[in-house]
Amino acid sequence: MSRILTVYFSPTGTTAAAAKDIAAAVGSELYEIVPETPYTAADLDWRDKNSRSTLEMDDPASRPAIAGAIPDMDAYDMVFLGFPIWWYVEPRIVDTFLDAAGLDGKAVVPFATSGSSGIANVERNLRERYPRVNWQPGKRVASGAGKWAKGLVK
Repeated sequence: MSRILTVYFSPTGTTAAAAKDIAAAVGSELYEIVPETPYTAADLDWRDKNSRSTLEMDDPASRPAIAGAIPDMDAYDMVFLGFPIWWYVEPRIVDTFLDAAGLDGKAVVPFATSGSSGIANVERNLRERYPRVNWQPGKRVASGAGKWAKGLVK
């Protein structure tokens, strides 16, 4: 059986619930992408053009710092990668993780939470930015994330 890691970024807890459901269903370890500077409610106010999240998303080169070390990805064959959808793509801190993790050739399954955005644009963006990763079809999840994920593990 493959060694699996479920990685997630969840500033409000919504994605964390899906990640924990997936990890329990597939028997994976969990790793939370924790920002070095936690996001406040004001930071996440997408209506404020000067909020931290808006400024980060307006700058494709932005790479918010992650607290702590990233796991040794050589230990895993498959990664479930979860995050909320911001501005139709993954948050920049997820790019920080992807830049540092060394996932070339690894099977990575994105999953995302969103009140309205689909995952198609996210998947296209990830494939363009990280073409050496073996991206698997992802899903925008709510309830039942674990059941979906379990069907992907061989």
